[in-house]
Amino acid sequence: MAQATLTARVDAADKINFDAFCSNVGLNTSTAINLFVKAVLRENRIPFEITQNQDPFYSDANMAHVKKSVQELRSGKGTAHELIEVEDE
Repeated sequence: MAQATLTARVDAADKINFDAFCSNVGLNTSTAINLFVKAVLRENRIPFEITQNQDPFYSDANMAHVKKSVQELRSGKGTAHELIEVEDE
């Protein structure tokens, strides 16, 4: 099987850390990347879940807190106050 070169740009610190990780698990960087390529081709997908970091405001826990707070306000348990704005430091 003919070999080809694959070039990718990565953050310098990430490369150092990835090289160290590969060494710690007994691989070199090229072998680790080849494992990834083979897994993609075998599974016909990226072999791990790719997600976007969700805004913590919309987390299940915070949404439950917001809904509870709205219910308390609607039932007369809340108090009105001025909006307090905080300057970013």
